[in-house]
Amino acid sequence: MDIAANAAEPAKEIGTGAAQRAFIRTNEAVIVAMGATMVVLVITNVFCRYVLNFSLVWAEEVSQYLMVWITFLGAGLALRQGRHVAVELLQERAPKTARRGLRWAILLSVLAFLITTVVLGCMFAWFARDMETPVLNISMAIPYAAVPIGAALLAIHLVLIARAYVAGEYEVAESIEAPVDEGDI
Repeated sequence: MDIAANAAEPAKEIGTGAAQRAFIRTNEAVIVAMGATMVVLVITNVFCRYVLNFSLVWAEEVSQYLMVWITFLGAGLALRQGRHVAVELLQERAPKTARRGLRWAILLSVLAFLITTVVLGCMFAWFARDMETPVLNISMAIPYAAVPIGAALLAIHLVLIARAYVAGEYEVAESIEAPVDEGDI
């Protein structure tokens, strides 16, 4: 298995509906736009600081919040590609007949956690709505909203891949698996 070759290929996409593809592409486009904005801000601020001898104080704060948003918005895409840490020993060791039920239990537990995160995240963002960020003086609800929005998107991605996961057709992206040398075992 050539891992370098697989790294260039996109991970197997689960589900092929047009709405699902649009959802994924929109999620990706927002993350790319945020990442590009963050890169431009950081490079511009470094240039200003070391060449022009002044700093864009707000650029660091915006970059930090963009990083948080990118992290939470990207979690669902990482899930789709099997890039989250997973302990699959119990699933692999379980009898074949019990695996489907175990996967359902895992899926529903994760979904319950995500729904709880959405609810509590919304409450926390609402609570922080009157607080302001140190430099930009915008509501802290804006950066805090990354948590419930990211958790909601992650839950949507989870629901969209649920059938494949429960059926055992969900595969970890090969590009991130470390090669195993038979001599290491």
